[in-house]
Amino acid sequence: MAKKSTAECPARLGRVGGGALIEGVMMRSGENVAVVCRREDGSLRLVREKYVSLRKRHPWLNIPILRGVINFIEMLVLSMHTLNLSAKVYGGEIEEGRFERWCKTHLGVDLYGIVTFIAGVLGVFLAVALYIYLPKLISGWIGAAVGGMPLWLEGVLEGGMKLLIFILYIWAVSLIPDIRRTFQYHGAEHKSIACFEAGAPLTPGNAKGCSRFHPRCGTSFMFVMILLGILLGIALRYILPAEIRSIHWLYTLIRLLLIPLIVGVGFEFIMYAGKHSGPIVRLLSAPGLWMQRLTTREPDEGMLEVAILSLKSALPEEFPEFDPTIYEEKEEKLPTGNGASDTTEPAPEMDGAAAVTPVEKSEAETEVAARAEDDPAFGTHGAASGTGA
Repeated sequence: MAKKSTAECPARLGRVGGGALIEGVMMRSGENVAVVCRREDGSLRLVREKYVSLRKRHPWLNIPILRGVINFIEMLVLSMHTLNLSAKVYGGEIEEGRFERWCKTHLGVDLYGIVTFIAGVLGVFLAVALYIYLPKLISGWIGAAVGGMPLWLEGVLEGGMKLLIFILYIWAVSLIPDIRRTFQYHGAEHKSIACFEAGAPLTPGNAKGCSRFHPRCGTSFMFVMILLGILLGIALRYILPAEIRSIHWLYTLIRLLLIPLIVGVGFEFIMYAGKHSGPIVRLLSAPGLWMQRLTTREPDEGMLEVAILSLKSALPEEFPEFDPTIYEEKEEKLPTGNGASDTTEPAPEMDGAAAVTPVEKSEAETEVAARAEDDPAFGTHGAASGTGA
C-alpha cells in the first residue's frame, strides 16, 4: 500500500492528540478517550471513556483566545484523571486501609486523590516562586548591583532565567529512570500519530520510522508560553509605573492575572503551527521542537504497540475492523462536572495479547523514515486537540 504524504491527508491533521502515562498512552479524538497501559505481567489493559468538551456544549466558548484557556483547563483535568487511572491500572487493585476507607466515606474522595490535590497546590506555589517571583527578584538585584540597566535588558535577563530554569528542570527529571521511560511512551505517542497522519499503515514497524517531534506537542506549547511571557514582561516594564514594578508581590499578582491571555495566544499559535509549515512557522516552532529532544525518547516496539492500540481505540470510525473490547475489563467514569459523560459501556475481560504486531519494512515505511530524517516536524501528534506532554 503506497504511503500518502501529510499534504495528501489534510483531514487527518489534528484529528487526534494524546499524552504519555505511567506505562501507557492516552489518546483523544473528539469525545473519545482511550487509555492503554501495559501491566507488570506484560498484559494490556484498555479503558475507553467519553469526554464532552465545554466548547462543544457551549459554542460561544469557542471564540479565539478564550477557547485556548478553556482547552488548557480541560486538558489539565483530563491529564490528571488519566494519569491517576494509569497508576491504578498498572498497579492493580490495592487493599484499602482504615484511613483510606474513612476518607472515601466522609470526604467522598480516596487518599490518592487527596495527595494528588495537595501535590498540585504545592506545585502551583513552587511554579509561581520559581518562574515569576524569583527571576523578577534576581533581575532587580542584578540591576541594582550594576547601577541600573535598560528596562528591556532587565526583561530579557528575567526571561532568560525563566528559560534556564525550565530547561534545567526538564533535563534533571529526564535523568530519573521512571521519567525517562515515560518520555519513551511520549515518543511512542508522537510516532504513532505521525504514522496515522502520514497515511501509512498503522503498525509498529511503520511508526518506528516516523519523527518523534511535533509542533502541537505540550512541550512546544509550554515553550511558546515562556517566550510570550518574556515579551509580556518586557512590555510591562514600560507600561507599569516604577512604584508598582518595585513591589514584587503586586508585580507577581499582575503576571498571574495575565496568564490566561498568554495561554490563549499560545494555543492559537500552536493550532496554526500544527496545520501550516511555512518558513516563519518553522522558525517560531523550532525552539519547541528542540525541547522535545529532552521530553521524548526513542520507544521500543512494545511501547509503539501500546500507542497504536490507544489510537485505534480513540478512532473507531477510522478502524472499523478493529475490536477494542477484548482489551477491556471495566469502564471508569471521568470526574463529574467537567463535561464527562454520565454513561459507560460494560466490557468483557481482557485477553492481554495485543492485536497489533510488527511487520517487515515496506516501501511505505522507507519513505516515512526518509521524510522524517529530512523534516523533524514531519507527521507527529495533535496535542492541541488532546493533551500532549
